Amino acid sequence: MGSKAIQGELWGQQPKNWAGIQEQTGRAGYDYVLDFLNIETGNKLLDVGCGSGLFSSLASAAGAEVTAIDASERLIDEAKRRTNTVDFLIGEMEELPFDHGTFDFVCGFNSFQYAANVKNALEEAGRVLKKQGKIVVMIWGNKEDCEAASYLKAVGSLLPPPPPGAPGPFALSENHLLENTLEESGFKILHSTDINSVWDYPDKDTALKGLISAGPIAKAIQNSGFEKVYDAVSKAVDPYEKENGHVVYHNKFRIVIAEK
Repeated sequence: MGSKAIQGELWGQQPKNWAGIQEQTGRAGYDYVLDFLNIETGNKLLDVGCGSGLFSSLASAAGAEVTAIDASERLIDEAKRRTNTVDFLIGEMEELPFDHGTFDFVCGFNSFQYAANVKNALEEAGRVLKKQGKIVVMIWGNKEDCEAASYLKAVGSLLPPPPPGAPGPFALSENHLLENTLEESGFKILHSTDINSVWDYPDKDTALKGLISAGPIAKAIQNSGFEKVYDAVSKAVDPYEKENGHVVYHNKFRIVIAEK
């Protein structure tokens, strides 16, 4: 059993706020990857944990034949509203419904760290890659490089006690765990870098809507109620509110690209 049952419910709680606000915070990573890969027309690309489809739509516009899969039916609904040039599916990243050697690229943006078993998910990605195909994984950088970690920390006491080994946003970020797990899964690391990602919300209300739409916050709301969580996130946001009313976080994403 993979992560679909749990993560699909959590990430689908506020799909419109995720699609309209929060998914944009990954744009720096999406643009970096598309520039690095230099996609050619007709390349087959799989987007694992595609969310509401922003990267998928960009990759399709760059010429790729894109298939995208996510655990959340409600996020997939939003993705289908975004573009009709991508084949969007609901499914489990640890049981991909594709033949061996189907894709030139498999990409996962802030998704693989939520797998019930990360190594299984990466090996499954490798199974559906063509020989010498490339896997792209984007995760958070180290906690100390991510100001947005402060709002996740603020709701920590409102979350239920995690089961042993439970994944989280920074599960693969420390001690080169992602790179090591990719190598253990049969990949050769080609490129690893941290890129800057500035989250600039026009006002506090927009920031709160975006931040609260993330899966970990949905779990806190289930456990402690919306009002407690909203209050905790609101207080955590205050130090990042600027004189012009914008809320700005400076973060880093880690992008690792490897070859089968």
